[in-house]
Amino acid sequence: MNFTSQIIPGSDAFTENRRAMLALVDELRGLEQRAADLSERRRDRMEARGQMTPRDRLAALLDPGLPFLQLHSLASYLTDSDDPAQSVPGASLLIGIGFVSGTRCMIIVDDSCIKAGAMSEMSAAAFQSAQVIALRQKLPFLHLVESAGANLMDYRVDLWAHGGKLFRNLARLSAAGIPNLAVLHGPSTAGGAYMPGLADYVIGVRGNGMAALAGAALVQAATGEAADERELGGAEMHASVSGLVEYLAGDDAEAITIARDVVARLDWNRSLTRSDHGAAPLHTPDELAGAVPVDPRTPYDMREIALRITDASDFRDFKPGYGVATVCLQGSICGMPAGMIGNNGPIDPDGAAKAAQFIQLCGQAGTPLVFLHNTTGFMVGTRYEQAGMIKHGAKMIQAVTSVDVPRIALYVGASFGAGNYGMGGYAYEPDFLFAWPNATTGVMGGAQAASTMEMVARAGAQRRGEDVDEARLAQQSRRIAEHFDRQAGAFYTSGRCLDHGVIDPRDTRRVLGFCLTTCLEARARQVRRGSYGVARF
Repeated sequence: MNFTSQIIPGSDAFTENRRAMLALVDELRGLEQRAADLSERRRDRMEARGQMTPRDRLAALLDPGLPFLQLHSLASYLTDSDDPAQSVPGASLLIGIGFVSGTRCMIIVDDSCIKAGAMSEMSAAAFQSAQVIALRQKLPFLHLVESAGANLMDYRVDLWAHGGKLFRNLARLSAAGIPNLAVLHGPSTAGGAYMPGLADYVIGVRGNGMAALAGAALVQAATGEAADERELGGAEMHASVSGLVEYLAGDDAEAITIARDVVARLDWNRSLTRSDHGAAPLHTPDELAGAVPVDPRTPYDMREIALRITDASDFRDFKPGYGVATVCLQGSICGMPAGMIGNNGPIDPDGAAKAAQFIQLCGQAGTPLVFLHNTTGFMVGTRYEQAGMIKHGAKMIQAVTSVDVPRIALYVGASFGAGNYGMGGYAYEPDFLFAWPNATTGVMGGAQAASTMEMVARAGAQRRGEDVDEARLAQQSRRIAEHFDRQAGAFYTSGRCLDHGVIDPRDTRRVLGFCLTTCLEARARQVRRGSYGVARF
């Protein structure tokens, strides 16, 4: 590595970048805290029922002192309300990857303190996203259940139809040899009854856990039977009569102790060996808050990020003099080799060809790929079309689609148009995809969209022999720009589950290291696949 950082910590530019970035981080933490505060308001009621709060359940489940990677913390933001001050992120779920009895697991906790844990469209999207990750990374799937089920006030027939994927995915996990475990802390009715029904192991809490295809009120309305709630679906009944519950616990704390014991007895880590965590970067990752400008129009060198995330700040630049706006680097992150592809601007034909070759080389060597997005897309214009932009861009897309190595994408700045595709964006199903709070993504920026439509409008008026209404055109351009820009921000897109979460830039090395380890453990782990999931008896 012969790249020397041009960043001067403490300079005016660094200080202003850091101030702007940390303001966005504070906004992110404030949104996450909004959900936590709302949930905490029901602590007294939970404790009066002898229950732990959802966040306390999660804390008790996790191994103390080991990392927990939260996912989809902004899910549903600006989908439940158009008012940023009223929208509550999180989709009534706590989702993440953490360690239970030394085993890396996918964990979902229903936050029954928010809307009784009722699920919305984005709840289902985040839940399914977690299931896909668990399947791909061979992670035991743990669900702490207490939910009012689907939010009927938000009912749409297409949501119900897609909701069936939640249950299909549980069956797929079991058939793939990946254990899934449900802890029945509270009610799980209607379709939600299949959460424990399709789990491989079910732990029920006496007096509170409940699963039934229809609650007592619906049973009476449908059949006229005046059913007793506990006899209908209580955890005690399921443990002794129906056989749905394997383990009956006296309270939430005992249920979580049993869950930890069940996971420990899986011996899930028997095939794994790894101890090297890599040398710390020479340039501290803390500098990432000031090294990168928040304004995407301000250029910077992607190697500055690499210096602050790679082991010993050491990497080798692949073809640095060719396709120079596309940066391809070979290094290690937390002791694991990684190929890094970053953007110092739009992707031109040479950059696309270089990236495609680099991706294939990483595939040949089995080296994981990390995509650091900051591009307005593929270059356009006569010169670039004649140079084969379509051909070389397609080659890059072919490579990123087909390469059989772990792929992790990070939106650190702009990620627009086909450049997002070539860099392994959301549609290309990377193993993990995170965004910095300053990131923007979409088909194009608002100004570009407005300018494009303005030219179309002027050309149309000219063909018709009409004068252009400048005031109306200006108003239309403002509306278009606002429409595109409103949807481009990281908080907005993360609210729609178009990534796995927004992270503090200073946490980038830690998050990438966690994700790389998760992916490589999955490659090493052997699972016993079956033709069917484990059926309940």
